[in-house]
Amino acid sequence: MNWLKNFVKPKLRELVGGQKEIPENLWHKCPACEQMIFHRDLADNLNVCPHCGHHLRFAAKERLEMLFDGGEYRTVELGETVADPLKFRDLKKYTERLKDSQSKTGNQDALLVAHGKLGGMDVVIAVFDFEFMGGSMGVAVGEGLLTAARLAVLQDAPLIVVPSSGGARMQEGILSLMQMARTTLAVEEVKEAGLPYIVVLTDPTTGGVSASFAMLGDVAIAEPGAVIGFAGARVIEQTIREKLPEGFQRSEYLLDHGMVDIVVRRHELRDTLSRVLGLLRNPGPAAEVLPLAPSKEEVAALAQALPMSSAPEGSPAE
Repeated sequence: MNWLKNFVKPKLRELVGGQKEIPENLWHKCPACEQMIFHRDLADNLNVCPHCGHHLRFAAKERLEMLFDGGEYRTVELGETVADPLKFRDLKKYTERLKDSQSKTGNQDALLVAHGKLGGMDVVIAVFDFEFMGGSMGVAVGEGLLTAARLAVLQDAPLIVVPSSGGARMQEGILSLMQMARTTLAVEEVKEAGLPYIVVLTDPTTGGVSASFAMLGDVAIAEPGAVIGFAGARVIEQTIREKLPEGFQRSEYLLDHGMVDIVVRRHELRDTLSRVLGLLRNPGPAAEVLPLAPSKEEVAALAQALPMSSAPEGSPAE
C-alpha cells in the first residue's frame, strides 16, 4: 500500500499534468453491506443505502428539510448558557472542543429547534445533531428542549423530538445529569396542555437521553436498525457475563418487546407523522355519522325485549 501511495500515485499525477486532487469524500462505504455509494446518490436517497436499506446517520438540517412541508421552517434562537461551567479540560479545553464543533456543523450546540407546518398542521420539532460532540446533552440542550416545549404550548402545536445522542455530556458533569429532570419537566408541560408529544428514535439514542425525555413519547417511532438503550451492549455483557440476544437494543428488538410503537423507514417518516398527528389532533370522525335504519328483525327483537307499558287511565284493560 505504501508503494502505491508513495510511488505510483505521484507518478500518475505527474503523467496527467498535475491535475487537482480528487476529493476523498465522493464515495461512502455502507457500514452494513460495505458497498460503495456515490455521495449524490446517497444524498438523494436520504442517507439510506440503496443496496441493503441501511439507515446511515442524517444531518439535523437535512432532517428538518425532510420533515417540514416544502422544506420550509423557521429555527428558534436558543437562550445563552454558561459555555464552560466547570472549566473542564482533558486533552483539550472544553471551550476549544465547542468551537471546533461549532465550526464543523455551523450550529451553536447539539440541538436545533424549529417550527413550521407538517401535513398542514403547526408543529415544533427539536432535532439532535450527532456531529456536534456525539449529540451529547449539556445545559444548552436542556435549555433548548425547554424552549421547544414552551413554544409548542404557546402555539398550541404538537412537539416532535428526534434524538441522536450518546447521552449526557461529561464535560459538564452533574449539570449535564440535571438536564434529565429538566427535560422531563419540559415534556410534562406539553402533556399538561393536552398536546401530542412524539419521539422519533434514531441511531443512536443512548445514555441519559434515553433515560429521560426520549422514552416518554405518547407515540414512540424508531428508524430501522437504530441502537436504542442506556448502556452499551459490550458493557452489559461484561457486567452480567452473559451473551446478549441477537439484535439486542436494535429498533426491531424493542418493537417486539413493546418498547417502541412502530418502526418506520426514513422515506415514509413524514407521511407517518402526518397521519399520526391527524389522528391525535382530530379524533372525531371525518364526516357526519348517519344512523342506520334498523331491520325488521331488529325491531321485532327490540319489541320483545321491552316490558309491556301499562294502559292509560280510563281505557279498557287488555
